[in-house]
Amino acid sequence: MNITITLDDEEVRVLKKRAKKNILELKEQVEDIIRRSCIRAMNKTTVVDSKFDDKLVGLFSRSGRGRKSK
Repeated sequence: MNITITLDDEEVRVLKKRAKKNILELKEQVEDIIRRSCIRAMNKTTVVDSKFDDKLVGLFSRSGRGRKSK
């Protein structure tokens, strides 16, 4: 599949610098960024506790999980 995007000169410069750092071509760097973004989006799950009636309250409330502070 081919997708065409328009980038300004500054964005291309940043991407080329990042690609050079990762020893990739510009096209490979863009593909890598998109691939990682898709994987991250697929693995992201929304945790909503069933004890809340409103989903927004569950999304913005702090969960009690994790290491306890001393």
